[in-house]
Amino acid sequence: MDSDKLIPLEIDLPIWDRFFSVFPLVIIGSKEGEGRYNLAPKHIAMPLGWDNHSCFVCSPRHTTYHNIRDHGAFTVSYPRPSDVLMTSLAAAPRCEDRSKPSLLVLPTMPARQVEGVVLREAYEVLECKLHSAVDGFGANSLIIGDVVAAAVHQDCLRGDDRDENDKASRLCMLIQV
Repeated sequence: MDSDKLIPLEIDLPIWDRFFSVFPLVIIGSKEGEGRYNLAPKHIAMPLGWDNHSCFVCSPRHTTYHNIRDHGAFTVSYPRPSDVLMTSLAAAPRCEDRSKPSLLVLPTMPARQVEGVVLREAYEVLECKLHSAVDGFGANSLIIGDVVAAAVHQDCLRGDDRDENDKASRLCMLIQV
């Protein structure tokens, strides 16, 4: 190492909880078998390359993984920090009948191109068709989608007359550190 400020980490155990890093909090929407929709918080999500692909990490132990594999589509909503309490409800446990009543209080609207819902007050929403699911990352998988529709809140749109640095400083993106 060139810098005396960099501390080498042993890699015998996962490294990710040993330091602070930035990951966006997103809500992944998927259709369930009974025609209901599931919303699940995820924090390892990102674009995949420069084309219109999006991906996130999920476990095959989760309903979200199986919903997406079964129905071939998902949505991604990037919530505003002011909605953190509401979006945390998406992590509530399911009832015995597999329902999740806490999702009923989340303000959603129908997706435009895929069968699903998105958060109404999100600053960005993506609608994706399943490209592939890559298993084998320990207990996790990478879910990759082709973006077939996207929308962004007017405050986040680049290219208008406002200074982009000013706009970026005013954006309150919700991240998990």
